[in-house]
Amino acid sequence: MKTLFLLRHAKSSWDDPSLGDHDRPLTPRGEKAATLVGAHLARHHARIDLVLCSTALRAVETRKRVMAAIGAPFPPVEHERGLYLCGARTLLERLRDAPDSATGVMLVAHNPDLHDLANDLTGSGDHALRHAMAEKFPTAACAVLVFETPHWADLELGAGRLADFVQPRKLS
Repeated sequence: MKTLFLLRHAKSSWDDPSLGDHDRPLTPRGEKAATLVGAHLARHHARIDLVLCSTALRAVETRKRVMAAIGAPFPPVEHERGLYLCGARTLLERLRDAPDSATGVMLVAHNPDLHDLANDLTGSGDHALRHAMAEKFPTAACAVLVFETPHWADLELGAGRLADFVQPRKLS
């Protein structure tokens, strides 16, 4: 069995127009939301063995705050430029390359890619959670999907069970 945590970066700042999109930091609201989501995941016994993270500053800052709230031991992190606004298909192919030694993988990336991927992978789970996720994948939200497979390479569309859909506004 594999557990996938699809985490969208938290709210980012547009205050400095000289910064490129890749270099935008989190807002104070985004910092708080990332910490809330991490604390929720910690309370619900999140086991994360590997983190795949976009190199965009807002994704990196989100990952750091979420992992700090979850606490030690900290899993290995792979920062990859190729996860930045790359499309749902590319994200899925990257997940299929994850090592099978990792039972839980967190992917920190961007919309619309994460929203599309989450909807494509989800085939079952709580109806209300599925509806909320299908409607909107807000900043700092985290979809937790469970797959009945021992191999990441075998991830299939519609095979995931949505176990949780964490939305920061419902945690504060």
